[in-house]
Amino acid sequence: MSVLTREVLLKELEAGSIEIDPLDESQVGPASIDLTLGDEIRTIQPHPGAIDIVEGTDYRDHTEVVSLATPYVLHPGETIHGITRERVRLAPTLCAFLEGRSRYARLGLMIHVTSALVQPGVDNRQVLELSNVSSQPLRIHKGVRICQLVVMRAEGSAVYRGRFASQLEV
Repeated sequence: MSVLTREVLLKELEAGSIEIDPLDESQVGPASIDLTLGDEIRTIQPHPGAIDIVEGTDYRDHTEVVSLATPYVLHPGETIHGITRERVRLAPTLCAFLEGRSRYARLGLMIHVTSALVQPGVDNRQVLELSNVSSQPLRIHKGVRICQLVVMRAEGSAVYRGRFASQLEV
């Protein structure tokens, strides 16, 4: 696998192998595409006792959608779900990874806790697991360029049809 650089990313965007909607060309960097935080987040709600981590556990049973019409204060140790404003579509021969931006990591904001892989053939918005690992509260704003999509060529071809294949909401 190889990481696609700006020139190749622009060619793939023009050819339709990568679709980012909406996209401003200034979001395309030297080897990644910046994605912005959408208008809503999901917060984990207080739960009596422990939440069981088993195959049938559904995060939606333990979270609540919150508007980012006003910024959200993310407290130290807290994790929320965000979603990209952009819908991402990759050809079956491409995959990607979501990476945080160092300007925010240096303040203690983790962009994805574990789920960085964007599967080949995906066509959805990307959910982000935002965690504050600093000792200070962080104010989260909609529309900020929150992460980078690093695109790679896959050996072979595949299309993701898993549980989150059609995710369009946080």
